[in-house]
Amino acid sequence: MVVALGAASGAAHADTVNFYNWSNYFPPELLKKFEQETGTSVVLDVYDSNETMLAKLQAGASGYDIVVPSDYMVPVMIQADLLEPFDASTLESFANIQTSFADPWFDPGRKYSVPYMWGTTGFSYDSERVPGGKLEESWKSFFEPPAELNGQVAALNDEIELWNAAAFYLGLDQCSESTEDAQKILGVLEKQKPVLAMYQSDGTIERMIAKEVIMHQQWNGAAHRTREQLPSLVYVYPKEGISMWQDNFVIPKGAPNKEGAKKFLAWVMKPENIAQASNFTGYNNAIEGSAEFMDEALSSDPAVVMPNEYADRLRPARDCSEKTRELRNRVFTRLKK
Repeated sequence: MVVALGAASGAAHADTVNFYNWSNYFPPELLKKFEQETGTSVVLDVYDSNETMLAKLQAGASGYDIVVPSDYMVPVMIQADLLEPFDASTLESFANIQTSFADPWFDPGRKYSVPYMWGTTGFSYDSERVPGGKLEESWKSFFEPPAELNGQVAALNDEIELWNAAAFYLGLDQCSESTEDAQKILGVLEKQKPVLAMYQSDGTIERMIAKEVIMHQQWNGAAHRTREQLPSLVYVYPKEGISMWQDNFVIPKGAPNKEGAKKFLAWVMKPENIAQASNFTGYNNAIEGSAEFMDEALSSDPAVVMPNEYADRLRPARDCSEKTRELRNRVFTRLKK
C-alpha cells in the first residue's frame, strides 16, 4: 500500500521502503507494480525543492531510504556526509544505464547515485493569450513580458533556476563569484517581481491548464503534461541559454532499509519500468532500451525531444564554488523578503 506522510514512518522494517521525492514525480501505479512484484511496500513523502529536502535531512530527519536530488545537490550531500555509498555498478540493472550517464561529474563512477529523469528548465506560455500569439525565444519575454501579461506570469520558487535564468539573460557565468554580477542578477529579478503572480514550483501544470496564469517558468516534462490538456502551450528554449539537469536516486545516511532501497533502484532501472515513469513525468530517462516502451506523444513533442537547432542553447549544470552558492542564496533571500 502506498501512502503519503508528512515524515517517514518510524516503524520502517525490512519489507518497507520510505521514499522521499519531488511532488507529482513518480507514477502511483508504478509503485503499486513494484509492491505486487516484490512484496515490498512503499511509503511516500514529498517536497518541492532540493533545498527543502536538504534542510530536512540536515535537521535530522531520519527513516528515509531513497531521496531524489538533482545533479548539483549530490556532491553537496556527499560532502555533508548525508549519503550512503552503495556503488551502483553492483546493482543488477546498472548495465542498462546509457554510457553518457554512467560516470557523471557530480558522482564519478556512480558510487552514491543512479539516474532518474533528465530535462531542461525554460518557460511556457499560452499562445492563445499573448499579444500576436507568439513571443520571442528569449529570457526577455519572461523577465520583461508585455504589459498585457502583468500579474499573469509565475516563476519557480527555486533559487538555482532563477539565478541561472537571469545569468543566462545577462550573458553572465552561472558560476560567477562576482558581487557585481550578483547585484546585476538581483536587479533583473527585482525588476520582474512586481509583474509576477507568484513564486511557486508545485502545481505548474494545473495552474496553466486552469488558465490562472498565461506564462510559467517550467520544467520541460511539466510543459509536456500541460500541453496534453492545453494544446496552445508553447515551451521556449531561450536563445541565451537553458538549464539542463539530471535528477537521481540516492540512499540517505542511516537508511533503515538499505537493501530494500537497492532492490527498488535495480527494479526501476529496468527499461519497461523506467519507461512508465517517463510516460508519467514527461521527461527523458537515462536507461538503454526504454524508448520502445515510451508513448509516441513524448517523441513528437519538442518540449521533450529538443529540436537539433537548439542544441547550442543547452547549459549543463555545473558544480559552482561555495562563494557562488553563498551569493546565490543571498540574492534569493533578498528577493523573497
